[in-house]
Amino acid sequence: MRSGITCYALIRENANVLKASPNIPRLQGGRQSKKLLSVSGRMCDAHSAYSAPSAAYELSWLANFRRLYVEGLSMSQSNSQETNTRNTAPAKNIVDTAIGAGNFTTLAAGIKAAGLTDMLAGKGPFTVFAPTDEAFRKLPVGAVDALLKDSTKLKAVLNYHVIAGHVSAKDMKSGDVMTLQGSPLTAVVASSEVQVNGAHVKRPDLVATNGVIHAIDAVIMPKNWQLLAAAA
Repeated sequence: MRSGITCYALIRENANVLKASPNIPRLQGGRQSKKLLSVSGRMCDAHSAYSAPSAAYELSWLANFRRLYVEGLSMSQSNSQETNTRNTAPAKNIVDTAIGAGNFTTLAAGIKAAGLTDMLAGKGPFTVFAPTDEAFRKLPVGAVDALLKDSTKLKAVLNYHVIAGHVSAKDMKSGDVMTLQGSPLTAVVASSEVQVNGAHVKRPDLVATNGVIHAIDAVIMPKNWQLLAAAA
């Protein structure tokens, strides 16, 4: 008799736990909850088959049920996080994404000085091969300052880093691609990396609301172009 009463009390307790715990993952029609209670029932049947049930067995029964509950709760949270990640859409345009990344400060200043903010914050979509601050530091001393003072040339140089459309790294193909400057750049795509005019894509696919940014490790230019240091 004690065995039957104990099982009934345990099943009723665990049913109340299920009812009070909405985070336990449930299949259609509540099958997950029913499955857990079914497991409880089978365990209870096994319990009653013993002629002398022990307190240790009852504790083991509760431990197994609670393990099922914790695993179910963990599965629910994991699935929720995965769904949230998949459904997260970019909230910033290309300009704000570049600023927020933290390593495109020179590029962001150049976009503003060249009068390209409205375009690159507009509808697009655009794909930007964005030189990092380290890439700009590779230019001759004084070249960046000279470029920032020549808005016409600055605009041409920056437009050479932009192509029309949203092209993710996995969709890039080797060959020439026309830029907004009007001259093509040359992409080389291998299994391990992507290059544009010899510059390496170091951080691909910074997705924005109006396109995508690929961070590169050098400032690229059309053939026969060069940026010289400012005159003394």
